[in-house]
Amino acid sequence: MPSNYRNFRNNVPWLIFFLEAVFIVLFYFLFSDDGASRSSISYPAFQDVSHMVIFGFGFFLTFLKRYGFSSTGFNLLIIVLGVQCSVLTEGLLLFLLQRQNEGGLKRITKATVSTTAVVISTGAVLGKTNPVQLILMTVVEIIVFYMNRWINKTFLQVPDNISMMHVHLFGAYFGLAVSSRFSEPSPRSEKNASTPKSDLLSMLGTLFLWVFWPSFNSVLAVNKSKAIYNTYFALAVSAVTAFVLSVLTTKDGKFRMTHIHSAVLAGGVAVGYAERSIEYPWIAMILGLLASVITVLGSCCLQRCLYPALKIHDSSGVHFTFGLPGVLGALAQVILLLI
Repeated sequence: MPSNYRNFRNNVPWLIFFLEAVFIVLFYFLFSDDGASRSSISYPAFQDVSHMVIFGFGFFLTFLKRYGFSSTGFNLLIIVLGVQCSVLTEGLLLFLLQRQNEGGLKRITKATVSTTAVVISTGAVLGKTNPVQLILMTVVEIIVFYMNRWINKTFLQVPDNISMMHVHLFGAYFGLAVSSRFSEPSPRSEKNASTPKSDLLSMLGTLFLWVFWPSFNSVLAVNKSKAIYNTYFALAVSAVTAFVLSVLTTKDGKFRMTHIHSAVLAGGVAVGYAERSIEYPWIAMILGLLASVITVLGSCCLQRCLYPALKIHDSSGVHFTFGLPGVLGALAQVILLLI
């Protein structure tokens, strides 16, 4: 038996078993109720978020041919471990602050949204980390993310649903920070190679994300209908802009699915921050247009100029897919509040 498979068998199952045992013990002490209290979130809304995170991001990360099966498989493992860790972390914070626990359905919905940060970070380190490192990154990132949310809510007075939408920004830059600690694979390495089949599956994941993104942005919003309305128009404009810019920025004047794969989601990311302050759909449409422009131009410029200087390797482009649109959305939120 090769040494790498022997190490996998000796380390990964026992680490997962140990974490699960710790989770069960902590659940026993922290949650004495059955979690059946009435929740403001319906099961179909929770189901949409789960579909988006499991199917959408699972297929979104299959663009590397060598890691197609591991991307979808480890995505599910990260989510189920991350959701449990997220529920426990929030429960521990509420216990220390002496606050009452929320309904069970809202609890796991917020945990699923929080785990999105880890899934996004996984896109930046795909092909460079082993399963043990991914599992440890999941636990550490969930804890740090909840500390970040607590700081935002306590000192910056950021509303709970808006602080939860920071998952895109936090996940992108946390993943880039972790990625900078690993060496970049050779450009000709099989680890960087893709095939038409892997690109097609990755585009299928993008379509899943695009369809369910309005549900993701609205699941914790106060005015859900307005959040869905604004998110859809932002996504629509960012998709149209992605196709236009893809033709204009290529030498042969053809569509490039690498552009469309990233830019069609940019509007949804940007609006997630500012949806509480957006009163008219044309504001969301402008945000979607600007987010798509930033994403396409960022994918062309950052990889050539900034990444080599900073020695950063972004496997799936989470910086210009989630990071830069997140920064734009945060700036838009500040501007709309000041206006």
